[in-house]
Amino acid sequence: MPLSRLTVEVAADPPPRLDRALARDVPEKVALSRSRLVRLIANGGVSRNGIPVVDPNARVVAGDVFEIVVPEAVESDIVPEDIPLDVVFEDADLIVVNKPAGMVVHPAPGNPSGTLVNALMAHCASVLSGVGGEKRPGIVHRIDRDTTGLLVAAKSDRAHRGLAAQFENHSVERVYSAVCNDVPDAADPRLRGLRGVDFEAGGILRIATRLGRHRTDRQRQAVRTEGGRHAVTRARVVRKFGFPPAAALLECWLETGRTHQIRVHLAHVGHGLIGDPIYGRRRGLPFGSVGGAAAGFAAKFPRQALHARGLGFIHPVRGGFLRFDAPVPRDMEALIGAFPDSPEDI
Repeated sequence: MPLSRLTVEVAADPPPRLDRALARDVPEKVALSRSRLVRLIANGGVSRNGIPVVDPNARVVAGDVFEIVVPEAVESDIVPEDIPLDVVFEDADLIVVNKPAGMVVHPAPGNPSGTLVNALMAHCASVLSGVGGEKRPGIVHRIDRDTTGLLVAAKSDRAHRGLAAQFENHSVERVYSAVCNDVPDAADPRLRGLRGVDFEAGGILRIATRLGRHRTDRQRQAVRTEGGRHAVTRARVVRKFGFPPAAALLECWLETGRTHQIRVHLAHVGHGLIGDPIYGRRRGLPFGSVGGAAAGFAAKFPRQALHARGLGFIHPVRGGFLRFDAPVPRDMEALIGAFPDSPEDI
């Protein structure tokens, strides 16, 4: 992509800051995010009357005309790796993959390689047009290393900006399958007494709290009464396991998407995920309810039993609603299949 220049005239009633005014008035097809504009401003890429304006807080008025120089997207320092991907959907603007357990989404200290982004850098190398000024896939949401399931990434700035806006306004559909300890029940007085917990029509459990870093363990998230960020999870029971029931298959919906959200929320209400090494409970399932084989299988399940099954969003470039579904992976299928079908099977 060659160096490009565009001229933008500030429309009526502009935000007072230069970066916000340009973010509003730059043509949508150009797809320059405010963060990208801030970097362009700081690097002298925005000028008024031929004079660079390097302060994103600079005041603007309607009728001001700015020239923006957008340089060619540079190569990313993320190393492409030829890692097989389960591609559910792909076009020129975005890609949807079904992530396996054990794969980190983005390179970070301690995980510099073998990540989904490393794999996408190789898979999409010839078609990446630049995200944030770099030739790299645009990650707009993440799922934990040992959570499986659907994830969408952008191939261009325009797609990245459109997807990010949908995640920010909580319009993206995200559905998870989870296997938890015990069974959430609207008749349980303990749940009725928890702050931020209620049941909606159809027996849907709604958990609305603030989530933030744990005060003493920085690797964990925790429900907070102050600080943190607003988080809402909904869940309904799909199947009950055991006689009497001692575990359940849940369908969960995310209204927000905070770190470890489903895992923390379910642990908060006493229904931590089977296999969760951080938030799961230490005691196993009762042999008398599920039998020794199922209890043993659950005790050895090597990860949180959580799968991002459904994903839906509006295509950020060509419009139209897209919805994808990924069946639970084999390990969760085996876990579900280990539970007895009747008391005689225990």
